[in-house]
Amino acid sequence: MGRSMIHLITLSLFLVAATHVRSDASDHRYSDGDAVPLYANKVGPFHNPSETYRYLDLPFCKTGHEKEKTEALGEVLNGDRLVSAPYELKFRKEKDSKVVCKKTLTREEVTLFREAVKKDYYFQMYYDDLPIWGFIGTVDKEGKTDPSEYKYFLYKHIQFDVLYNKDRVIEISARMDPHSVVDLTEDKEVDVEFFYTVKWKETDIPFEKRMEKYSQSSSLPHHLEIHWFSIINSCVTVLLLTGFLATILMRVLKNDFMKYAQDEEAADDQEETGWKYIHGDVFRFPKFKSIFAAALGSGTQLFTLTIFIFMLALVGVFYPYNRGALFTALVVIYALTSGIAGYTATSFYIQLEGSNWVRNLLLTGCLFCGPLFLMFCFLNTVAIAYSATAALPFGTICVIVLIWTLVTSPLLVLGGIAGKNSKTEFQAPVRTTKYPREIPPLPWYRSTIPQMAMAGFLPFSAIYIELYYIFASVWGHRIYTIYSILFIVFIILLIVTAFITVALTYFQLAAEDHEWWWRSFLCGGSTGLFIYGYCLYYYYARSDMSGFMQTSFFFGYMACICYGFFLMLGSVGFRASLLFVRHIYRSIKCE
Repeated sequence: MGRSMIHLITLSLFLVAATHVRSDASDHRYSDGDAVPLYANKVGPFHNPSETYRYLDLPFCKTGHEKEKTEALGEVLNGDRLVSAPYELKFRKEKDSKVVCKKTLTREEVTLFREAVKKDYYFQMYYDDLPIWGFIGTVDKEGKTDPSEYKYFLYKHIQFDVLYNKDRVIEISARMDPHSVVDLTEDKEVDVEFFYTVKWKETDIPFEKRMEKYSQSSSLPHHLEIHWFSIINSCVTVLLLTGFLATILMRVLKNDFMKYAQDEEAADDQEETGWKYIHGDVFRFPKFKSIFAAALGSGTQLFTLTIFIFMLALVGVFYPYNRGALFTALVVIYALTSGIAGYTATSFYIQLEGSNWVRNLLLTGCLFCGPLFLMFCFLNTVAIAYSATAALPFGTICVIVLIWTLVTSPLLVLGGIAGKNSKTEFQAPVRTTKYPREIPPLPWYRSTIPQMAMAGFLPFSAIYIELYYIFASVWGHRIYTIYSILFIVFIILLIVTAFITVALTYFQLAAEDHEWWWRSFLCGGSTGLFIYGYCLYYYYARSDMSGFMQTSFFFGYMACICYGFFLMLGSVGFRASLLFVRHIYRSIKCE
């Protein structure tokens, strides 16, 4: 089962990579005068990346022959809605102030444009798969303190500057003419003439490197140096702390082993203390074993998904503006890894002597997908109310439901059946007594919540610096391209999470508290709660996001992501603790 599952996922990786082959591998060669595809994508407030609308939702020029581009699943999930633009940019054909259309804006259209200018609306287009941005207007605030005195202007003239190398388009930029504007301050009809200019210039930049421009902002030597320095500084601090804790833990364990060895040689009736004292309870199965096994299965699936996403990122599938590649990969790989969740959850549930494995399998399937589905329904309803492009079309929703029905669910069931038939027994080096010992009263800082706070802080401090770059990319307009740094940070996050959970598990056992199963999972996953706390800080202190829709999308989807982190790191923390507990109890002789 395991080997065939890995083969299936590997095949899917190649399929995802093949679906999103670099645009420079396709044929983009043109002759003079050839029509080069130009698509208008979307408009929206610059500071609200989730709140985007169709380009023609604003009363721009229309030719009457607009054609919508067929998009892949990932592009639709990304909110892209491409339609043919009214501008004609033929290869190497310059134009000087070419009129697109003349129209009279009604009072309602003036109000619509003015509100868009007030909210810093930008537009996005694609010319030969190269992105173009520009603001649709400007606000004149100079010398005015009262917002009611501000003047609002709409840009009428766009100048397209295109670079080409022989028969290929290399780069394009759009400049708005600040001297060619129409006043939208008053609610009255306005006559406006939209026009554009096209300038062509030759360059020696090879076609294969035309996308590098868009990733330079994150890889400029100055930024890269600061980035690497901050990450190395964070890593060294965290590794020193973990090394310090490791040294102490190893020394304490060594003393424990020596002490217990001496106790065995001394009088047999001497009362045991510490973690050896609870050897008959430490492998007592946890409460709510079905939920525990389901959480472990879901966390293992999300961990596998993350590893495969990193593999695709490191081989270059998610290059700048490969529209929707990440979303497609997430949907496809999550569907194909559901068998791992089913197998892990059911096999562990059977090891814990669980009887209702079918209910456990249903719980595993719903533990992460359930909250994600409910959140999606709410946010999609919000997007529909706003008429935003984030609202998924009915056809796309049907495709996702079909993937879940025909791929995710069958693989989950197959994995569950394989897990049920694995017949593996739980490996415990010591026997469990019939009745549990009473846990002695412990100080407040040894309770679950303070322990989770301690466990989550150190791993969070390891990734804190990198979080800003990720948030600025996902919830802003920066481009994230340095996946090698991110992968290093992820590995350190796993190491630190595993180690801090093991250390806290040891201290818990030393205090004769044998209920470590759930505690290790909760402590491992507590970093997800810290990340959600960082979301609050980022939203209010580092971003300019506003409005009900953007706020809902930010906190809604970040809650799902942080919940995923909680399950993934919780399973890592528990696995590490289980290995540790088995090791220390195997190393001593218990009667």
